[in-house]
Amino acid sequence: MKIAIGSDHGGFALKEAVRKHLEEKGIEVEDFGCYSTESVDYAVYGAKVAHCVADGGAQYGILICSTGIGISIAANKVKGIRAALCCDAHAAEMTRRHNNANILCMGGLAVSEETGLEIVDAFLHFEFEGGRHQRRIDQIAQIENGTL
Repeated sequence: MKIAIGSDHGGFALKEAVRKHLEEKGIEVEDFGCYSTESVDYAVYGAKVAHCVADGGAQYGILICSTGIGISIAANKVKGIRAALCCDAHAAEMTRRHNNANILCMGGLAVSEETGLEIVDAFLHFEFEGGRHQRRIDQIAQIENGTL
């Protein structure tokens, strides 16, 4: 499994904790930055990770900004991306099971490191259930293609 990760300055500390956590589990991580707490623009990093996932360079992405809101909006502009902002492990579980989310977004100032790592583990543990949920994913794709 390969995970693409990225953050802005507000998510840098949590991104670093997540990167280390994943690497300790033997998961390959591609870090798209940022690499410090110096102020940067979240959309740049959201786009880099989203394009990597959409192009098949990684199975999933993890994005973190101060709240998780801006970076999730940016990532969701890339065709084929279903980026979900999660503040707890239950939301991460459900977005994988029902929404087939391929990018997890979190707020570095909204969740603790401990909670953030629990969210990551839940996101990576659960699989898409398909069934009735696939119809809804197909409708999202229709929106992207301008047919719904």
